[in-house]
Amino acid sequence: MACSIITILGVIFFLPIICHGSCSLKNISITQTETGVKVQGKPQFAVKITNNCACVQLNLILNCKGFKSVEKIDPSILRISPSGCLVNGGQAVYTDPIQFNYASDKQFAFTPVSSQIACS
Repeated sequence: MACSIITILGVIFFLPIICHGSCSLKNISITQTETGVKVQGKPQFAVKITNNCACVQLNLILNCKGFKSVEKIDPSILRISPSGCLVNGGQAVYTDPIQFNYASDKQFAFTPVSSQIACS
């Protein structure tokens, strides 16, 4: 009985450490598809940002230097600044995707730059 309690406590204590160690920016998946819609004559793209890790990622920043869209993007979803694009207002990115659309001459290659990993 004592052994199983120690095992359970060990799992509870070490699981967040194991999870944190296995999560990284590599767990952020960014997929884009052209919607077929034109906005001011430019093709529209649908973006899905997904965290493929059990731990959440906070303050996710994407490299978006040079990114421009003729379609307005909700700044609570993607806040564009010269230093990078903040996803989801800095709030947690879970396994459910964060989604937005933009319209530009061509598809933009968003790449994750940084985040804070949080396991509970």
